[in-house]
Amino acid sequence: MKSENPILYLKNTLQKILIDFNLSLDIDEIVIEHSKDDKHGDYATNIAMKYCKKIGTNPFSFAEQIISKLPTDVIEKAEIAGPGFINFFMKNDSLTNIVQKIISEKENYGRGLKKQEKINVEFVSANPTGDLHVGHARGAAIGDSICRLLSFSGYDVTREYYINDAGAQVINLRDSLVARYKQILGLPFELPKDGYYGDDIIKMANFLYENEGPKLLDRDDYLTYFQRRGIELELNKIIDVLRAFGVKFDVFSSEKAIRSNHAVEKELDYLKPHLYNDGQALVLKTTEFLDDKDRVVVKSDGSYTYFLPDIVYHLNKLSRGFDKLIDVLGADHHGYINRMKSALLMHGYSEDTLEVTLIQMVRFIKDGVEVKASKRTGNAITLDELIEEVGRDASRYFFVMRSSSMHLDFDLDLAKEQSSNNPVYYAQYAHARLCSVLQQAKDITIDPSGKSLIKKEELSLLKVLADFPKEVEDAANERAPYKMCNYIHALAESVHRFYTECRIFDPHDLDVSASRLALSLAAKIVLKSALELVGVDAKEKM
Repeated sequence: MKSENPILYLKNTLQKILIDFNLSLDIDEIVIEHSKDDKHGDYATNIAMKYCKKIGTNPFSFAEQIISKLPTDVIEKAEIAGPGFINFFMKNDSLTNIVQKIISEKENYGRGLKKQEKINVEFVSANPTGDLHVGHARGAAIGDSICRLLSFSGYDVTREYYINDAGAQVINLRDSLVARYKQILGLPFELPKDGYYGDDIIKMANFLYENEGPKLLDRDDYLTYFQRRGIELELNKIIDVLRAFGVKFDVFSSEKAIRSNHAVEKELDYLKPHLYNDGQALVLKTTEFLDDKDRVVVKSDGSYTYFLPDIVYHLNKLSRGFDKLIDVLGADHHGYINRMKSALLMHGYSEDTLEVTLIQMVRFIKDGVEVKASKRTGNAITLDELIEEVGRDASRYFFVMRSSSMHLDFDLDLAKEQSSNNPVYYAQYAHARLCSVLQQAKDITIDPSGKSLIKKEELSLLKVLADFPKEVEDAANERAPYKMCNYIHALAESVHRFYTECRIFDPHDLDVSASRLALSLAAKIVLKSALELVGVDAKEKM
């Protein structure tokens, strides 16, 4: 087996054996699980119970027949348990070989082969009219982690931010900024009814006055200028806070640019066979495909709904050569999924060309009570405030450690707590412990053969390390960064147990020390990679 993942080895072995019984199964249909008790072996499968009827026998008899065909070079023995489970006891070197593999491959351990598939992931895409709040923050953490997982798995990934710079909201931003600029000049001013009244608009107006002078209203194009500068300043602020959050985008797409050259009008013309007038508006027949109701694209006053330019935007992305689009959106966009899929189907794209990951709401808890507003402004808590209060690492980890489809209770007190109760501290401390012991024994030559690794804590850690490639693959394929957090916690737990129960550096037993130090190095490499996949730093000192 030579350093192959034991679970993958068992799956491949069983897949080949089942062919002898005329059972052709996909590898994912074969379930291998860790045994809950070492007495019952290392791994277990329910394969005999699940498929015995297909060959006309009972689970016990089928299990016996499978066991008789198992190779003995890697598997020490196999036993039948309960109603027909097969328990596998692996030879030690089937696990210890993984140490050499990890140390040899370093940060590339678990990395997928390069795939010929280009994926565009659009996330955050907040209107450039104000600060990012914590709802955007969870989307940023999950979207970026999905990108990290996909890239690590071998996909060609592009992170994209869609700038809504063509709607009424940017007109309100412009007029609000002009009003505040007039206020600085001592001129009469009036804030628009749907304008922006926050301190950030006042700060921007002051910035323009101090850096660009008092004559901006004399420009013939001053309205266009204020609109453009307002968007630029707001977007730069968003980019800066996202960078502090560990999120960088490859592409910023402007709605205004995408809508140029009459792209929306051309799309409307293309969609004519699927349009009808309901007496008030122009409606797209999305129910012909996946939608539960038809959707208005042109309102009675002739203006476009947001849906129509959004179709143009998705077609623009696909025109750039992407094989798959992933949109990370708030949970309130649930109805958006099938209507957009329907529009793409009208263009001949397949249903699975577009995926949408929905992000549920976040509730902040402090001192056991829900916190609904920022102490600083009385409005929604902003991302920069959250980073300031609990730090980037804790913010990111807490946002992704639960499925995006679940509501999240974010415990601010726990996120700041420096104890094993705090999952991100617990994981980072495990990494720091490994760094510390490796530093203390830096003059000892390590032995990556794993020949002295026989204690259950050592073997348990080896199993977790061997799982890493499959865990990454599953988290990437399911767009589920929380699964990587689950893995990080399991790995940290195994590291702490190994550190506590096994004397890693023993000057009186250098052979065992050399093997344990190699295992420590392997665990350090994998834990760092796992943390980076959710955007969390692997601390060397705590």
